[in-house]
Amino acid sequence: MAAPSKKHLCPICGAPSVPDWKPFCSQRCSDVDLGKWVSGVYAIPGEPADIPDNGGEDGETPR
Repeated sequence: MAAPSKKHLCPICGAPSVPDWKPFCSQRCSDVDLGKWVSGVYAIPGEPADIPDNGGEDGETPR
């Protein structure tokens, strides 16, 4: 007999996840999670990456 599968819960609000938005329960929770990544709430620890300056070779001002 197979072990019962664990119910997957939304990591944002704890509601059951929905297959279309897995692991989230809705687009709202998916957007909340994305917002946390974009704003820096979530971060992967480590040294800051060195981003080489291309000197504007492509005609655009480096950012």
